[in-house]
Amino acid sequence: MSAVDDFLETTVDVIGQIWTAATTPVDPPSQTVVLAAGLVALAVVLVTPVWRVARHVVTIAHEGAHAVAAMLTGRRLDGIRLHSDTSGLTVSAGRARGFGMIVTAFAGYVGPGLTGLGAAWLLRQGYAVGLLWLLVVLLALLLLKIRNWFGLWSVLISGGALVAVSWWLEPEAQSTVAYAVTWFLLLGSVRPVFELQAQRSQGRARRSDADQLGTLTRTTGILWVIVFLLVTVGCLVLGATWIVEPASGA
Repeated sequence: MSAVDDFLETTVDVIGQIWTAATTPVDPPSQTVVLAAGLVALAVVLVTPVWRVARHVVTIAHEGAHAVAAMLTGRRLDGIRLHSDTSGLTVSAGRARGFGMIVTAFAGYVGPGLTGLGAAWLLRQGYAVGLLWLLVVLLALLLLKIRNWFGLWSVLISGGALVAVSWWLEPEAQSTVAYAVTWFLLLGSVRPVFELQAQRSQGRARRSDADQLGTLTRTTGILWVIVFLLVTVGCLVLGATWIVEPASGA
């Protein structure tokens, strides 16, 4: 058997193992572990020095949501940049006004919360390991559109950490990590909205997503900040309910 045949056989075997692990439901951790994971995630969000590092994950979800919204509404996605100060930029081409631009601008701040809500639903169905591998796939797709070195390393490190957890840890540990990541996405989606309004009040965010939406819809930026807050808090409440309460029949 040639080296190519060996490589293909190994690749198929690895993919098969990943698929089996991802599509096999696992038992959730105990309620104590689930709540502890939530408390850890809350501490990460509230403790500012830790948050400044962890916020890069929220930025990845934020810019990824812009990118998905742009493509779904028919805009051409040109590239994504992630910066060391936790800011980001997603560039898409298309009409400067209209439905596509509104949806694209809206998606960023609600993206992490909606991602967390989807993750909570998968956990409710028992697919904790599947969630981790799905996040790896999404990061790999995002990597194709990254256009700067810091963004490249941010996505690679995040994806590498998830691959390590998904491949080498035991199912119980994988499930715990999946719950912690989901808690963080849900909780971490809210703080940036408050940070946005703090920057706006100081005149440092005149081109924010909220203000762009205000211009696009002939309303005001503060209206969209309130909408962002309602959506993210709503995702947090519903997602937390799904995480804490077992699915019916479970």
